[in-house]
Amino acid sequence: MLKLVAGAVLGLALMGGAVSAAPMKLTVPSGVYGMDAAHSSLVWRVKHLGLSWYTARFAKMDGSVTLDAANPLNSKVNVTIDAASVKTEFPFPDQTDFDKKLTGEQVMNAAKFPTITFASTKLVSTGPNTGKMTGDLTFLGVTKPVTLDVTLNGAMDHPMMKVPVLGFSAKGSIKRSDFGQKMYLPAVGDTVELVIEAEFLKK
Repeated sequence: MLKLVAGAVLGLALMGGAVSAAPMKLTVPSGVYGMDAAHSSLVWRVKHLGLSWYTARFAKMDGSVTLDAANPLNSKVNVTIDAASVKTEFPFPDQTDFDKKLTGEQVMNAAKFPTITFASTKLVSTGPNTGKMTGDLTFLGVTKPVTLDVTLNGAMDHPMMKVPVLGFSAKGSIKRSDFGQKMYLPAVGDTVELVIEAEFLKK
């Protein structure tokens, strides 16, 4: 949900700047890095009856990192998610197209709001390769600030693609009600947890 997110989804941030731990030194050049969709994912989960976390994902998203290698805190992340690309593991697809049901008016309302976007606004370092990324998440036509815990897993020359590549993990959560989403069923929790993995290749 999210030119992601989320930003994220959204996941992602570049570490630099201030706190006690020294930021990871980047050996890749500044510039625009595009998302490698084959090695990126956005998984979300929501409580069912308070008993378990029902898990699904968005199958289609795109995004970019505009990297300032000299000062990573000046870098920007933008992500766009296809709201209609919900994928679940519903066990009876011959009885119910649950993916389509979730993209309907009561939940994702993808016909009216086809994209979820995230645009980073602030990066703060919390360690050598970790930090917090805040950005504007637009979901169901509502824009709210969201903060993700991010990890820079690596920055290197891709051994096969022969271009610089960045890899991130990110986690966070949102409340569906903050974005005006109908509760749909009392059995479904309000908090949605987000887990993002993403790789970005230098353009």
